[in-house]
Amino acid sequence: MTWSRPSDAELRQRLTPLQYKVTQQEGTEPPFENEYWDEHGPGLYVDRVSGEPLFSSRDKFDSGTGWPSFTRPLAPEHVVTRTDRTLWMKRTEVRSAHGDAHLGHVFDDGPPPTGMRYCMNSAALRFIPLAQLEAEGYGDWIAHCTDPSDHGSSR
Repeated sequence: MTWSRPSDAELRQRLTPLQYKVTQQEGTEPPFENEYWDEHGPGLYVDRVSGEPLFSSRDKFDSGTGWPSFTRPLAPEHVVTRTDRTLWMKRTEVRSAHGDAHLGHVFDDGPPPTGMRYCMNSAALRFIPLAQLEAEGYGDWIAHCTDPSDHGSSR
């Protein structure tokens, strides 16, 4: 699969107003009132803009923040970080590499094994349940969502 950023016109047509605000205007959705904060099923979280695989359910944890949180990206080459100085503080923003969508922020207060907390906006993600990965073209990523012996590798 190849991933790319659609045109702004296509994004405005395809995304909800909240999804557009979060991914294109660095917005944030309300905690505990978003689609995936309490999702516990096995599967893959992909960029809502480009479709690139970002996070595995295997690395998701309950951070108590009300947003989906992960200990690491599924494929580090699919995320980029940059310094964010909004809200009068310094944070590290996380964006999708191919879609250039704002996803959320990463903090160094997460659990082992990485100590990182990738705090993402559900509006920037699309969850694909394990049973649908093959049908949606993500069959190569099934092992990353189920097999602990393959933990941490990327494709």
